[in-house]
Amino acid sequence: MRKMLSTWMALALCGTLGAQEYTPSQGLELPRGHVAPCPTREEAAAAAGRNNRYFTRLDGWNRDGGRFTARFTVPFAWANRQVLLHVDHASGDYEVRVNGRAAARNSNGSAPAEYNLTRLVHEGANTLEIELLQPSATAALESWQESPAPTLGDAWLMSPPTMYVRDVLVKNSRARATDDFLTAEVGIVVKTAALNPRTSRIYYELLAPDGTTAAIGHNDMTLDMRREDTLRFLARIPDTLQWNAASPARYTLRLKTRHEGRDVEHLEFHPGFRTAETTANGRLLVNGQPVALRVREVRPNIGTNEIEALRDQGYNTLRLLPGAANESLYDTCDSLGVYLIVTAPVDTRRSGLSRRKGGNPSNDPAWQGAYVERAEAAYHTAKRHPSVIGFALARQSANGINLYETYLHMKRFDETRPFVYPDAEGEWNSDRLLTE
Repeated sequence: MRKMLSTWMALALCGTLGAQEYTPSQGLELPRGHVAPCPTREEAAAAAGRNNRYFTRLDGWNRDGGRFTARFTVPFAWANRQVLLHVDHASGDYEVRVNGRAAARNSNGSAPAEYNLTRLVHEGANTLEIELLQPSATAALESWQESPAPTLGDAWLMSPPTMYVRDVLVKNSRARATDDFLTAEVGIVVKTAALNPRTSRIYYELLAPDGTTAAIGHNDMTLDMRREDTLRFLARIPDTLQWNAASPARYTLRLKTRHEGRDVEHLEFHPGFRTAETTANGRLLVNGQPVALRVREVRPNIGTNEIEALRDQGYNTLRLLPGAANESLYDTCDSLGVYLIVTAPVDTRRSGLSRRKGGNPSNDPAWQGAYVERAEAAYHTAKRHPSVIGFALARQSANGINLYETYLHMKRFDETRPFVYPDAEGEWNSDRLLTE
């Protein structure tokens, strides 16, 4: 261990402390999986990105070089609620302005991001600007892009209540190897933006694939100023209804928030329950059974027909290249039973392999925040999906202190799935994962 730390320190000193400047993201909400509030249960069940009283897609952008502008309306129905902006991705780092006022800066355009605009908007007409910074300050981390034209992915506004469901977590375990049931723990992360204590009732209902009730209940939660807490419940999942590649069974999770006797948001998710872990020699176990991973590296915007064709050719695992992946990709792999390895948007091959000053950013401490930010955003965006069986920290990015620190940071999460770096070349900052 002492030798490893000494090597680590030496490599860190080889890096430059004043090379390229990284500006951390500012004004972003914590990363999470896809969440879209709806006013009724029926609209939540049929959501799929449809507009409703609390959800509005932004269309009709005007573009001037790298500046995208749009006008939107805040309706009266959003009074005393939050206003969140979701930007799916952009071709580089960007700034967000609302009604001419600075709202946020994002140094990772490859990941979905959300911004709380509540204090910057007013009822009626508002103006939104998203300006891509050119040249991009983070281009050194994105070698897969070759002078990209300014592009902006899907964007929408949504209005959750002041106390709302921020995220949904899923954890699976088995009490005994001989048990015929899996214990699924569902965590409902609830957040309040209020300045005073606030109480809401959170309802949950978990339905099996055949529509029968697996768990149902509610809990009154009181949170003080701008706090969050997690409501947890357990459900027993029979072996026959676990998610796996041969039988990608998915449940339906319905959530409802009620405040002062009024329903203020409805949400619906479709989790799959399974265990995923690796043995000491790197063999993946899904639901306790060894799985041979036949892997194909694919771009993150791959279409459904291509995924089906690769599955028919015998590939059961897709390793995503760095870049922006749409939520529909994860849903498709969940429903088709195709495993995914999600790669953080870090690819620095254009900087070469040198760990010395002026070489690869992976060994430049000035970039450490960017590496950690990108790995964590990729993890939180995809962690809820049963098809995701592993995470890659980067691709073709040499090695160095930033990838060491990123690995240690991600291992702090209570996570059985592996964090890998295929180009670690035997160094310790990569879990073992056998692939074909």
